[in-house]
Amino acid sequence: MSASKERLERLLERLVQASVLERVVISVAALLAAVLVGGVLVFVSGGIASCRTGLELAGTTFCYNPMQVYYELFLGAIGHPLEGGWSPTNYSLARTLQQTTLLVFAGLSVAVAFRAGLLNIGTQGQLVFGGLATAVTVVYAATIVPGGFIGTIVLIPLGVLAGAVVGGLYGALPGVLKAYADANEVITTIMLNFVATGVTSTMLSQWFQDPNSTNPRTERIPEYAEIPTVPYVGFGGSANFSLLALGFAVALMVGIAWLFARTSFGYELRTSGTQPAAAAYGGVDEKRMTVASMTLSGALGGVAGAFWVLMVHGSWLENVPSIGFDGIAVSVLAGNNPIGVGAAAFLFGVLDSGGNSIGTSTDVPPELVGILTGLIILFVAMPEFFRMFGRRFVDLETTRPARADGGDADAAAETGGDTDE
Repeated sequence: MSASKERLERLLERLVQASVLERVVISVAALLAAVLVGGVLVFVSGGIASCRTGLELAGTTFCYNPMQVYYELFLGAIGHPLEGGWSPTNYSLARTLQQTTLLVFAGLSVAVAFRAGLLNIGTQGQLVFGGLATAVTVVYAATIVPGGFIGTIVLIPLGVLAGAVVGGLYGALPGVLKAYADANEVITTIMLNFVATGVTSTMLSQWFQDPNSTNPRTERIPEYAEIPTVPYVGFGGSANFSLLALGFAVALMVGIAWLFARTSFGYELRTSGTQPAAAAYGGVDEKRMTVASMTLSGALGGVAGAFWVLMVHGSWLENVPSIGFDGIAVSVLAGNNPIGVGAAAFLFGVLDSGGNSIGTSTDVPPELVGILTGLIILFVAMPEFFRMFGRRFVDLETTRPARADGGDADAAAETGGDTDE
């Protein structure tokens, strides 16, 4: 074995076995490194831009101030709290929390599949189908359900349920193909994203297009069917964000963490992802677990689509943003930890809202803002990516095969090697 290969294996092993505190320190260091590199990039880019005023240095005018850019990126995302007249319910913070809420659902969708040892690249397609199902269900149900408060408490859960069911069924499809036809779930989920876009577009044009709109969209759901804001302490309706939605996302995040840690289903799901041979020895039905985990993953993607309709737009639009794809990066950044998904989603929300603030307060072009935010995501996510990558190759001495039927885990460990052969 070459010296370089040994060093690489030791590095991967060190990353895999890093404690939670060490991983937090690595992420913070990566964020600081990204800020430093991004600041240099912004400053140098300002040297080739045209402007009337800027920093004169060695006969060159540097147009962009990196400090101002980062000020807008991080503090602009929450409404400039250091300036006078700041309100905790300002529009910028609402946009940040709106994106955080949607990305929690999408990140959880990807994380569930990852924890089961599957790569669900199809959250975007499940979100698209789930959102359309929510809009259509609520619009048609509103014709028979009374309005007002009764309509709110009936139509919102009904819409979320419709999105979850349809998203779950669409997620189950690559799960079935994986379990019973040995189809690669990465390829099938990527292809199903394109299928979802094409099929929903056709369904919209044929049956669900709003006749009163020239834009490709469904009819608007009734106002009382949108997720309500919290009176007095919440954000205004124009912000398209509700603290109730964020509260539901946090509750779901905790619920998924509890599912992983405290239930037999979560135990089987985790074991299938980390120790498939030991899981099979312990009685876990691999095919059933594959379909079940992909169904749950798809349902969470469908919920993301439901909240996109019920909280943000009030109807389903053909041009669905790439929330599902962003969920992949959120899950990787969080190390597939359901609680970590919340923190990662908030970072993405800050970058989205802060990028918008840079665009309105500085002359920095949006392309450079995109590179800057992408650089931060890349730097922060790469350690967790290599850690996940390393788990596939590093032999952890502390790993113990376990029985899913409640049998003796240590006994399983002693015989696990024979079983694998």
